[in-house]
Amino acid sequence: MSNLFIPDGYKPLLNEKETEHAIVLVKDFFQLSLSTELNLTRVTAPLFVKSGLGINDDLNGVERPVSFPVKDMNEQRLEIVHSLAKWKRLKVTDMKLAPGFGIYTDMNAIRADEELDNLHSLYVDQWDWELCINPLDRTVMYLKEVVQKIYTCLKQTEFYIYDNYEDITPVLPEHITFVYSDDLQREFPNATPKQREYEACKKYGAVFLIGIGGKLPDGSIHDGRAPDYDDWITESGDGHRGLNGDLLVWNPVLKNAMELSSMGIRVDADSLKAQLAEKGCPERAELSFHKRLLSGGLSQTLGGGIGQSRLCMYFLRKAHIGEIQVSTWPDDMISACSAKGVRLL
Repeated sequence: MSNLFIPDGYKPLLNEKETEHAIVLVKDFFQLSLSTELNLTRVTAPLFVKSGLGINDDLNGVERPVSFPVKDMNEQRLEIVHSLAKWKRLKVTDMKLAPGFGIYTDMNAIRADEELDNLHSLYVDQWDWELCINPLDRTVMYLKEVVQKIYTCLKQTEFYIYDNYEDITPVLPEHITFVYSDDLQREFPNATPKQREYEACKKYGAVFLIGIGGKLPDGSIHDGRAPDYDDWITESGDGHRGLNGDLLVWNPVLKNAMELSSMGIRVDADSLKAQLAEKGCPERAELSFHKRLLSGGLSQTLGGGIGQSRLCMYFLRKAHIGEIQVSTWPDDMISACSAKGVRLL
């Protein structure tokens, strides 16, 4: 409850029925735009994977996956995915996709350890996407090119919604601004990472923050990243580290920064070994996924996730993600939202 914020005088621009219709418009339009811009084919995705293979996304490395035994598989434990960060790379490899082509899918997850607030829910839905790339394209310039294409999709979707609901006026700036996390830390040395994101998004409107997971000049990290999917340790140029980042925008309803997507160029054998060592978990190299990567058995890819409910929440100017998706919330949060005119689905 301490992180819940509902603006005074908040009134939804769309009623519940209009919102349900608009969610379909946002999702249908955006995924078509995304698949066209990045040459992505839609695939079907798993809800759960086998435990102990290293396939599930470890997020920050401390979140507990929801798991269960399977009677007909000799009590083999399966776990609900946190995301498909590593599964997608296996899929791209097994499909033998050429560089410049990739996949996207509807990913549904349960994150039991999530701290619930306006943006965070136990239920996660996102477009997980993965693009096969040439190893020579493991550069920050190539990453920026892909980010700009995704930002074009966001701009197109924003206009499409405005064309259907004229009260929802466009606010995204013409261009996205690229900022390195270490530069932002130097600019605001006494601020927390969230405060830095606030300042950057308030100033620029839309930001891609490069270098998430690696150590900053003061020894801290901007945010946690598992060591075995995004590359956050490789030199990205100009003295910076990291080939990954977060896409953030200024939310005009909440008056705060809002993350819409996280993405990055995936680790190769060298960066995987270096990141496992830096995180103090070299034993992961013996897991099935990691052994295949280290032996050269995986395609080089770039990928990420784009929050579906968050995207709808942003474009439809909602104050709480529960106005977009059906989840479970603490009783006191439901009461507080109701008192402020926020109806959770």
